Amino acid sequence: MTQPATAPARPDARIWMDGALIPWAQATVHVLAHSLHYGSGVFEGVRAFATDRGPAIFRLGDHIDRMFLSAESVGMEIPHSPDALCRACVDTVRDSGLAAAYIRPICFYGDGGLGLHAQGLPVHAVVAAWEWGEYLGSNSTRDGIRLHTSKIVRDRINRPLNHSKICGNYIYSAVAVREARAAGCDEALLLERDGRVSEGSGENLFLVRDGALLTPELGSALDGITRRTIMELARAQGIEVRETRLDRDDVLQSDEAFFTGTAADVTPIRELDGHAIGAGGAGPVTGRLQRCYHDAVTGRDAARADWLTFVQ
Repeated sequence: MTQPATAPARPDARIWMDGALIPWAQATVHVLAHSLHYGSGVFEGVRAFATDRGPAIFRLGDHIDRMFLSAESVGMEIPHSPDALCRACVDTVRDSGLAAAYIRPICFYGDGGLGLHAQGLPVHAVVAAWEWGEYLGSNSTRDGIRLHTSKIVRDRINRPLNHSKICGNYIYSAVAVREARAAGCDEALLLERDGRVSEGSGENLFLVRDGALLTPELGSALDGITRRTIMELARAQGIEVRETRLDRDDVLQSDEAFFTGTAADVTPIRELDGHAIGAGGAGPVTGRLQRCYHDAVTGRDAARADWLTFVQ
């Protein structure tokens, strides 16, 4: 099952908050913070991987750029530059002594008024980092996961907001995951109102059919950075990639299926609603792309060296 984020193993772990690295336990938020009540924050999920040259953060600039676009979509002005937040991510990993980490940059409105407009409220910026195992459960990237089709429906209407990582949007994902777990599954598959496939609770979906790689076109789904990465790596391997409209039957009839995401990595899907997908595990195309992805994030792919920011 999904792995919880827990307190850091190192007692000297630090969190970057509003321009300074402070002890983990001191990074607190007032109970009347605007974003706590209305979900009016923006965030990113970023990973640092262990490499031969020490920890390296994968596609850090792309993640921070997306966070600024998310902030723009909700009218939030982040009081730090993109370069400053990139530096904050590096410093937090380094000063927390982490060889590999999940990194959470987040910006949110503080306290001082609960009017929905949030005018005049301070915007806080935070970066935390901690060790985190396989997000979808032990050996999930090897053995695959079981999906449950959720009753939660994704909507295309607010497309700019769908493509942003806004805190409040993720209540739907949280409900979908709880629903999937109650059904004895590992993750949820979310559909749009017309029955077309959208994404997982926090992952993008890929299918393999007749050697080609298919993924839902962007409508209600997040424009995932790992999604973009896999599409580029697949094309470099000579694999045809198609963004198209897919439905639940397409998933059931695919040769292989997998999720992608910063936390989820490249995770095979072995089952949907009790029905096996393909051979019921990681197929050859999925395995090939897993290897390409891991080469890229750990620095073994020299052609993608510019995707890595080394922690120094």
